[in-house]
Amino acid sequence: MLGFAAGVMIAASFWSLLLPAINMEEAAGGIPWLPAVIGFLSGGLFLFIIDKILPHLHMGLEMDKAEGRKTSWQRSILLVLAITIHNIPEGLAVGVAFGALSGEFSPEALGAAVALAVGIGLQNFPEGAAVSIPLRREGFSRKKAFWYGQLSGVVEPVFGVLGALLVLLVKPLLPYALAFAAGAMIFVVVEELIPESQTGNETDISTVGAMLGFAVMMFLDVALS
Repeated sequence: MLGFAAGVMIAASFWSLLLPAINMEEAAGGIPWLPAVIGFLSGGLFLFIIDKILPHLHMGLEMDKAEGRKTSWQRSILLVLAITIHNIPEGLAVGVAFGALSGEFSPEALGAAVALAVGIGLQNFPEGAAVSIPLRREGFSRKKAFWYGQLSGVVEPVFGVLGALLVLLVKPLLPYALAFAAGAMIFVVVEELIPESQTGNETDISTVGAMLGFAVMMFLDVALS
């Protein structure tokens, strides 16, 4: 499931974010690669800073392996925060994609934004399970484990609105904003999703999941745009 989520996010980063950013800048007569590179690296740096500040704990690790600022928070809270960090760039990506429609609306752009939202929605299922299942294993009731999983996704609509407002208020920043969201998502994939999906002996399954996730997101983006 985590491999699938990683595949979706990698495909979305290119097909729905980086490529449109490059095309927009080229159409505007600018340097096509400039906003893509600057925005991409800025998005990665943003998530790197959050990763170092916000206390969180990855699945399967002991409390002494918690990252971010030292805290006395419970293990369950730290597990939820780990997935919450994943969801920040996903919300940004969807918000920026739909905010871009205010600049130059087209059926293709709408299709791409819808495809991105559907793809992110699909991979939220395994991410929610990645919170709920470990909590259930630690003794939480089914209902509490489920709602903690839902809680980890609350940041997505919040950052979705922020991303949309950003490009509405400062439209020239749109290519940078798209690339920023892509960089933030790739940071999450490389830093957390892929390593977590490759733990244990069944690495082939997570690799197949990543391939399937990439293919599904690529299909959605091309078919709907």
